Amino acid sequence: MATLLGYRIYKKPLDALEVASHKIINTINPHSYCVAQQDNAFKEALKASDILLPDGIGIVWAERVLNRNKIVKIAGYDLFVHLMQQLNKTSGRCFFLGASSSTLQRIEEMAAIEYPKVSVGSYSPPYKPSFTEADSALMCAEVNAFKPDVLFVGMTAPKQEKWVHNNKERLQAATVCSIGAVFDFYAGTVKRPSQFWINLGLEWLPRLFKEPKRLFKRNFVSTPKFILEVLSYKIFKKGIL
Repeated sequence: MATLLGYRIYKKPLDALEVASHKIINTINPHSYCVAQQDNAFKEALKASDILLPDGIGIVWAERVLNRNKIVKIAGYDLFVHLMQQLNKTSGRCFFLGASSSTLQRIEEMAAIEYPKVSVGSYSPPYKPSFTEADSALMCAEVNAFKPDVLFVGMTAPKQEKWVHNNKERLQAATVCSIGAVFDFYAGTVKRPSQFWINLGLEWLPRLFKEPKRLFKRNFVSTPKFILEVLSYKIFKKGIL
């Protein structure tokens, strides 16, 4: 299978993805690619993914330029809805790990209405830059006590991907997905851009206007770097980052 800049990108339709045993699902976009070039632990976690979704129009573009493949962007939110629909059909179980207690409560309330056949559990871990071994042990224990079919992790990248990678052997969940901002989108604490912007491939633009300080580097530093990286591979067969 051809890789994209060293990563195995998922190329099938989202409908082909099912809840399966011991499957780690992550996403990649131009910004996370650039961050991973400077963070080996993050790069290792992304490369170890069983499924790595193209969550960014830049990844879709790069796949076409470098491998001549036409793929579709699959956002973390798309993955979330797809898996919840599957779980609702099978009366499955999911667990949300991350975010505040109030956000998790809102998620559980929403899920009870939209996916009434899904059993939902959650845990809000300590809000800190990194977790102690005791923190991680408790987090795993909370997940394993619930025995979810799907574990959704929302602790922002690259923290969430690295935590899952380091603890995957002791997590008792069939599928583990790091989906970050989806927790806030679904809870309604942060509004996701409308379908109009998503269809245009410009989902990032309204988010940039709402959170300019947080997203400036992602869009005006990482994106140009990623474009140059792709063009360098196209012309010189090697990267610059």
